[in-house]
Amino acid sequence: MKIVVFGYHEIGYVCLEELISFGADVICLFTHKDDPKEEVWFRKPSAIAEKQGIPVYKPDSIKDRCWADMIRSLSPDIIFSFYYRNMIPKDILDVPRIGAFNLHGSLLPKFRGRAPVNWVLVAGEKKTGLTLHYMVEKPDAGDIVAQQEVDITFEDTAYTLFLKMADAARILMKNILPKFRDGTFKSTPQIGTSSYFSGRKPEDGMIYWDKDAMTIYNLVRAVTHPYPGAFTYMDGKKLFVWKAYPEDTVYEGVPGAVLSKRPFVVNTGRGGLQLLRVQYDGEEEFDGDVFAKKYDLENKTLGGNV
Repeated sequence: MKIVVFGYHEIGYVCLEELISFGADVICLFTHKDDPKEEVWFRKPSAIAEKQGIPVYKPDSIKDRCWADMIRSLSPDIIFSFYYRNMIPKDILDVPRIGAFNLHGSLLPKFRGRAPVNWVLVAGEKKTGLTLHYMVEKPDAGDIVAQQEVDITFEDTAYTLFLKMADAARILMKNILPKFRDGTFKSTPQIGTSSYFSGRKPEDGMIYWDKDAMTIYNLVRAVTHPYPGAFTYMDGKKLFVWKAYPEDTVYEGVPGAVLSKRPFVVNTGRGGLQLLRVQYDGEEEFDGDVFAKKYDLENKTLGGNV
């Protein structure tokens, strides 16, 4: 099979590795230039491609006509997109003989759109997964070719869940590639209620203390390292919460009020939230109780902004 790959991130790395291991003829890789504002904690598919002598392209816009013309000249059987962040135009999707397929990080039709690994944690989901589907002009709406479920534990963060997703992507590719080769793969329409989510921005990490402790806990684990982090304000300074744990006990008083310093517990709209790892913006990161003692948080209230 002659394959053109669009890919980035850890899942792009894993899937390209599986294609090469399977013996597919990967003609070229389209990927992204690294964003200097993003923490690149993941392996990049370009590293494998360069090692294997596969041409690598990093266009600013895949919509430029020259790229469709070039891909058409390569006569690929399949186009795969593995965590490529830009929409691929229809004149490219129409090129491959067998089809163009995207690997999306949720069990479609739920959690279409951007940042599904983060959003499923924000939503408190117990299960997610990956979906390989036909690419069509509407994002994440094409017929499903394969799915692989992933369980979410209470302790999972975006980082640990992403590693589980990468393992699941490897399994999915191992299972589906022989079916592409033999022409035995099948597709089914997406069934059920769809949901669409946009990309997350750093400011979406703001903690609203009138929410319940579980909701805030889910936000913290969804955006903790290596993501930008959940945050609040204290004494006009931005305070990141990198790790937390919800309590069932319901307290009286104002949401955001510090209930104790050891452990460092803050009141919410319902229940207390232990702050286990915190950091003033630009300063050192501390265990919560060490921080609370260092800054003498007696009778303090978190929240608001500068």
